Amino acid sequence: MDAVGRRLLRWASGIMCALGAGHLALLALLARDDVAGWADRGVWAAVPLLDGGSGPTLGSLRNEIAFWAGPGSFSVPLVLLGCLVWHLAGRGVAVPAWTGWALAAWCLVGGVLLVPSPFFAGTVAGLLVVAAARRRVTAP
Repeated sequence: MDAVGRRLLRWASGIMCALGAGHLALLALLARDDVAGWADRGVWAAVPLLDGGSGPTLGSLRNEIAFWAGPGSFSVPLVLLGCLVWHLAGRGVAVPAWTGWALAAWCLVGGVLLVPSPFFAGTVAGLLVVAAARRRVTAP
């Protein structure tokens, strides 16, 4: 892989890591009481799937939203994918174009459904992965 392809992958991985980490940081700021409650309740089953038959309460809904917006969301896998792409770029290993297309499609749909949102930056990251993969195919 040439230097330009590596640079494209490094930019893509930086965008992915920033989006995922930013998402988790925003959760820590906006739902810190709910997240702190998980530690108070002993973490194990701090976010129950079943409400016990009494119906959801405002507190239980906030707790579930905090979980699905943070550790249950795609922010952690997005950071992991960004770290993997960074590592592969450093070794000169090309990332398959399908990975970029899948990331771009997921982020495009997410951006359309949730406007305004930074999902569209993930589309850019996906297209950078595709561009790096195409450079590998067309480079001599």
